[in-house]
Amino acid sequence: MTTHGPAMGTADLEVARQTGRAIKMRETIFITGAGSGIGRATAELFAARGWRVGLADVDESGLRETLSLLASPERHAVYLFDVRDRDSWIAALADFTIESQAKLNIVLNNAGIGHRQYLHETSAEMVERVIDVNLKGFFWGAQAAFPYLRATSKAALINTCSVAGIFAPAQMAPYSASKFAIRALTESLEREWREFDIKVRSIIPGFVDTEMLSNVNAGTNRTTRESVVKAGLEISSAVEVASAVWKAYGGKRVHVYVGRTSRVLRIVTRWGPWFLP
Repeated sequence: MTTHGPAMGTADLEVARQTGRAIKMRETIFITGAGSGIGRATAELFAARGWRVGLADVDESGLRETLSLLASPERHAVYLFDVRDRDSWIAALADFTIESQAKLNIVLNNAGIGHRQYLHETSAEMVERVIDVNLKGFFWGAQAAFPYLRATSKAALINTCSVAGIFAPAQMAPYSASKFAIRALTESLEREWREFDIKVRSIIPGFVDTEMLSNVNAGTNRTTRESVVKAGLEISSAVEVASAVWKAYGGKRVHVYVGRTSRVLRIVTRWGPWFLP
């Protein structure tokens, strides 16, 4: 499924060239995992501020619901694809950037899946799925986005990371490994793409009020949400994380930490890791 609002066609561009009429392109953001949670909240925020939004997910109903929530939904575009498919990335970005003449301000690598289980009980298929979605999908997104970001002033690649990327809890080996790797990807590309004036940032929230908190912890009947509440930790809203994406785009910090848990763990892992369980 690919749907989008009216694009400026070649005839419009030719008229503009002949008459000297200036064409003001809207700023654009392409978001994966846009069918719910952080992706949806970010889409709503940027659409409300006048940006054109590309929505991508594997969840068609979620995409349609997100689109219905956006300001001026007819201006935006929807792409149903799996981030593990590199060719789909290439096709989606080529289509989305037609209206903006191959310009793209932000790509938010956000699609991800959670999994909590002892590694020795985890199937090979699940390990591969977590790594393919949470990490390889980010690599394919970065590669596909690069030519458009390079052609755009004030461009950024923003990667959704996690507090599991600074502290690796038990029963989360594949997930946490993917998030540590996203931090490394972010830092490496920040150095690589500096000469092209492309910002590369990561968003590192603590626990976020999304469907991932409904996962049941191995060996218990307790969900992650219940464990977080019992431990007295805060749960951030997806809206808070979306605001951090906006902040990251305009800011200078490579890693943007969201929520008290994330900020505290950043300090503890650096200066007092012996306090961690």
